[in-house]
Amino acid sequence: MLTLHALELGATESIRAAVDYDRIDAEDTDSFNLTIQRVAPVSGLVIDQEIYRRLSCRAEDRRFIADVLLDSTLVQVHLPPPPGRPMATIGPGTNQTSEYVGHAQRGDDGAELTDYDLIGSVTANTGLFALNELEQFDLLYLPPPGKEHDLGPAVVLAAERYCRKRGAMLLLDPPTEWRSVTDALIGVRNAGYSSSNIASYFPRMISRDDEDPLPRAVGGALAGLLSKLDEQQGPWHDLDQPGFGFSRKLTPAIQFTMEEGAMLVREGLNAIAGQTAGRAAFCGSVTLGCGSQMDKKFASLTVRRLCLTVTNTIDRATRWAIFEADASRAAERIQAQVHAYMTWLADQGAFEVETYSVQCDATLQQGLVDPQRGMTILLTFHPLGADESVSLALHQSAAGCRVATTAFAPVAAECA
Repeated sequence: MLTLHALELGATESIRAAVDYDRIDAEDTDSFNLTIQRVAPVSGLVIDQEIYRRLSCRAEDRRFIADVLLDSTLVQVHLPPPPGRPMATIGPGTNQTSEYVGHAQRGDDGAELTDYDLIGSVTANTGLFALNELEQFDLLYLPPPGKEHDLGPAVVLAAERYCRKRGAMLLLDPPTEWRSVTDALIGVRNAGYSSSNIASYFPRMISRDDEDPLPRAVGGALAGLLSKLDEQQGPWHDLDQPGFGFSRKLTPAIQFTMEEGAMLVREGLNAIAGQTAGRAAFCGSVTLGCGSQMDKKFASLTVRRLCLTVTNTIDRATRWAIFEADASRAAERIQAQVHAYMTWLADQGAFEVETYSVQCDATLQQGLVDPQRGMTILLTFHPLGADESVSLALHQSAAGCRVATTAFAPVAAECA
């Protein structure tokens, strides 16, 4: 008997297989064809299909089934394979009522995820730390482990710290227990998640077509809208504009007045208001650092996301400098490249005014020629929609890139 194991063992995975000898010579008693299909459990429609021709169960054969199915995204072979080819499931002499053989066991989704499953292990690269394999990411969203369960504080704090380290934004769903504007205002103050690297939208949504009365978490949809915004317009724009909204089937689970919406925004919560032209509208573009005593510039979501984009891009493009022996020449080259990048951003409309400053000088960081080989880049620019300019210092070294705000502010004559 040939035994196959599904690669995805979820409860909704439905796999079936068929064996035939079509277009195989009668003298060839080793070869067979194998068809694998993933079908929709309810409708039976074929979702995915893989066809393998002239397979063999002999390990020395170049079409050995275990080797060929290493490329399969649906199944793997249970070893050892049978000594001969499997019987056909199609054609005369078969006892099958259907040409395909279904799965012998249903899959299992396992137990619900815990907070520690989501956090994972830094040494094993699991949970959050699986993202270590990516060079860069911009947005992180962790869906709640269940409709009536929220992310625990340990997960939120670990995710925020990880996003801060990687220069990304964390999208956080409002807790299920926030059933009114008052609940949200009290809850966000008591939660203590005052971070410019977290953005949250209140309330959750309900669907007109859903019989389940529980509101839905829509952080995944928000991440998709922000990604669409980045691609089409840039992170310095907000979502409150045509073409960036939810399906008309979704409506806010809680209605509130304009005054209540303004109160939510002041506390750092972006509000999802009632229908405008048939769609829910966004009110506010802030981070959860809005109500804290940290740098007020980063209370704006658009300002924060633009600054992260700028610093991440410059970080990745200037890592080569720490290996250069001629520090002065490297500084001149970096300054020219960063200036060209800032000019491009200005042309794209990312700045409120087109004046900006870039400084990269070997004298800015003592010990530039020692083995640590660091580099400091000073930036000043006025993000679109911001009340004032932002000044950032990027310290590039072998230990990584460290970004800090600074009081550095060159005179207008020195700006581009």
